[in-house]
Amino acid sequence: MTDYFISSTHGDDSAAGTSPTTAWRTLARAAGAAPGPGDAILLERGSRFDGEALHLDGVSGSAQQPVTIGGYGDPELPPPLIACDGNGRWFEDYRAPIGGSPHRSSGTVSTALLLRDCSYVHVHDLEITNRRIDDADGLAYNDLDVMDRTGVAVIAENGGTSRNISLERLFVHDVHGNIYDKHMANGGIYVIAHLPADPARVETDVARFDDIRIADNIVRDTSRWGIAVGYTAYLNIIDRGGRDADGNWDNTYDYGDGTIDDETIRRYGATNVVVEGNLVERAGGDAITVMYCDRPLVRHNVAREAAKDIRRDVYTATDNDRVAAAIWPWRCKHALFEYNEAYDTLNADRGNGDGQAWDADFGDGTEYRYNYSRNNSGGCVMFCNEKAVRSTFHHNVSDRDLMGAIDIPRNPDATVAHNTFIIAEDADPLRLDRADGAAVVEGNTFINAGREPKRTDWHPEGARITYSDNVVIGFANAPEDDAATRERPSRDNQC
Repeated sequence: MTDYFISSTHGDDSAAGTSPTTAWRTLARAAGAAPGPGDAILLERGSRFDGEALHLDGVSGSAQQPVTIGGYGDPELPPPLIACDGNGRWFEDYRAPIGGSPHRSSGTVSTALLLRDCSYVHVHDLEITNRRIDDADGLAYNDLDVMDRTGVAVIAENGGTSRNISLERLFVHDVHGNIYDKHMANGGIYVIAHLPADPARVETDVARFDDIRIADNIVRDTSRWGIAVGYTAYLNIIDRGGRDADGNWDNTYDYGDGTIDDETIRRYGATNVVVEGNLVERAGGDAITVMYCDRPLVRHNVAREAAKDIRRDVYTATDNDRVAAAIWPWRCKHALFEYNEAYDTLNADRGNGDGQAWDADFGDGTEYRYNYSRNNSGGCVMFCNEKAVRSTFHHNVSDRDLMGAIDIPRNPDATVAHNTFIIAEDADPLRLDRADGAAVVEGNTFINAGREPKRTDWHPEGARITYSDNVVIGFANAPEDDAATRERPSRDNQC
């Protein structure tokens, strides 16, 4: 086992690099070290690696002896800083369509820390930035063609399943990427699977992830995403992508009835994904999203002021996908979200079509429980459209989320049970402008936070909602089909 040491203050790239007194000077020197099981790449605390990046390709430890990347030296000094600032460029290529405009599937990306086809690698206690220093590219910061940037990108591509990647206690901030691109490596921390370069290996060496842990990180001021795990070119198989006359995938998809086959998601999606204990603040778009994962666990995270760029006076180059929420899944099977907090998700009043704390989106069996949300501009929870099926939202607290607590656009079967909804003065229990889905709403407590009794529409046109055993406080009316609320007097009639 070998430790490799790097110091920006007294290192020398011609030295051995295997002790603090013979440390290397640059991260580029470490990229050629080819670390193996039990080896470590250690950056001296207090070091600043300005304009540098650390890219590792094909590095693998073992289950018992992972490769570690972290710091060494005086614990009183700040963690080592990789300030990439637009360097560390590589070419990303999904080799397949990945969704509609404006999202690119290939292009140049700048990444501070890139792990490509790596397994059994643990990264911890680093500071990472990737700022836009100037406008030398001739583009405004919100131009459609701005280069994608990442703090940390983890890519599976030509090595089959990438296993046991851990990213812990990182401070990733000021990543000034493209404000539109959702699925390039574009944001704070992004984990992505491409198709292999050899078409013959697409089925024999499926590029995917098993055992991903992203924990106790601070991610702040990143565009577009905060933390995203699991997007994959294999969505063309999972979602039954259409093909043109030449047999090429044509960027159309068949989601069927929304359900996701267990065997399919386990073979082509990410498994054993845990995202916990992270703080994400001021993400340009969404704060934390798991995508194409089988039974991911997302817990004890905090999102604040997500979607800061998702507004019509900033997101101006296109109207497509001008939407973002705080913490949510896309096309996952049995995703579990618990003990998370989401505050102040922005801009539902300025062009963001979402703005909720939580969003069960085109998933199968999404479950939210024991979460807390407050003052999110688009409401508490959305059950997004026809292909979000078997979603449950129970034992959560919504504290004065805006517009409407429950958002059910065209959803077929949401269950909302045993939650407490404190309804803001200018909001409603339902997001009334698009409440045209179905839901079972039972055992909840709805409290009007306004001074005067509120009259609301419990059954807006197009909605198919069944109420039972709910408590309604401070409202001038109650659901007519809920015997429990009919029999309980409203606050203005109580002594």
